[in-house]
Amino acid sequence: MEKKKGIVGFTGTFRERMADTKEGSKVVFTGSVAVCSPFIELLAYTVRDRGFDMLYVPKANAKEARKIREIENIGYSVVDEKGDPKNPDAIVVLGGLAMPKFGCTPEDVNQMIESISGDKKPKIFGVGFMNIFEKAGWDKKLDFDTVIDITMETVVVK
Repeated sequence: MEKKKGIVGFTGTFRERMADTKEGSKVVFTGSVAVCSPFIELLAYTVRDRGFDMLYVPKANAKEARKIREIENIGYSVVDEKGDPKNPDAIVVLGGLAMPKFGCTPEDVNQMIESISGDKKPKIFGVGFMNIFEKAGWDKKLDFDTVIDITMETVVVK
């Protein structure tokens, strides 16, 4: 287990873990609606120089896959353009899916992974906050290659 702090620790760890994913690969992010998409956009920015074909699949529903693109003077955003999530090299599962109010079941995620993987065996990355995958039991239900768990702390100064 390796520990890093802050937003740079979070984004840097993701970038390091994606280092073995070949340049130009297809990367599919899946997460809950609204809650996960800002983090997905941040992570897409983190690997912006890798030439990845990046897509967002809301709530593990592959039919709703949308492209992630760089928008000048804005950053990386999920855009309202359908994309094909089939045959990804990597799938990034965001922890919001494991939250009962915002997510889906681990079986839904496994079904999505199976349906889009084709003949490939994509790397499965989990990115969650506050140990959500373990708390929800998803660490035993999904075959993650890597799990990045982020702990947040809030301090009100005034």
